[in-house]
Amino acid sequence: MLEITEGDFQRLVHFVKQNYGIDLSKKKQLITGRLSNTIISMGFTTFQQYVDYLLKNKKPEDLELMLNKLTTNYTYFMREKVHFDLFKDTILPWLEKTKTNKVLSIWSAGCSSGEEPYTISMILKEYFGAKASAWDTRVLATDISQNALTAAQNAVYDEASLKELPPGWKSKYFRSAGEPGLYTISPEIKSNVIFRTFNLMNPIQFRLKFDVIFCRNVMIYFDQDTKNALVNRFYNASNPGGYLLIGHSESLNKESTPYNYLNPATYRKAE
Repeated sequence: MLEITEGDFQRLVHFVKQNYGIDLSKKKQLITGRLSNTIISMGFTTFQQYVDYLLKNKKPEDLELMLNKLTTNYTYFMREKVHFDLFKDTILPWLEKTKTNKVLSIWSAGCSSGEEPYTISMILKEYFGAKASAWDTRVLATDISQNALTAAQNAVYDEASLKELPPGWKSKYFRSAGEPGLYTISPEIKSNVIFRTFNLMNPIQFRLKFDVIFCRNVMIYFDQDTKNALVNRFYNASNPGGYLLIGHSESLNKESTPYNYLNPATYRKAE
């Protein structure tokens, strides 16, 4: 494994924080562990050569590879199920009652390989049933990683990622992907998700304000100032009464956040 000097470590940390909001200041061991083989495979013999090359050229594919190596997050369908129960039992009945235009605005921010937005889409289908065609239930799913979005759009998953699905959902919403143990999403669920590349450090300027924002296990990579600024942008991009759902290992400062705290990892904008 390659060693990284303090100077090269700080240069890389500063660049990633400045451009992506990700705080790696306490992740020296993770950086050396996850990047060493990549650096060697690219033909470099030291971290200094790699950091020099990365910061000078800023090639999107090299930056993407680095981010994927440092932030890859294991996920699966129905992860942190309590949020999906809240979505089905509380949020959707409220939206059905209040959205007179029958347009829902739901964002999966940091969607990774697609399990979260597809789970949301399946719940919407289950909830609205025969009425679904009368509603615009399309889910916006964004990620900074083009690799993650490509995987999400390909929508091929193994048995392990389907293990938490409710009974019957696998046969209802999945098809064989052509190889044993691999499955793909049914067209009706797949077509209900819109994928876009988006850096959460950028201004949020989508066409609609949001009724629900899922941003779970993304802000674990951000320091407090970056997180506060992002939450304020989420708040300004939310409709009155809109929900923000974050990962259960995450929390917001109840004193400084403009959202009202409801439950662990669950926040709401005042109606």
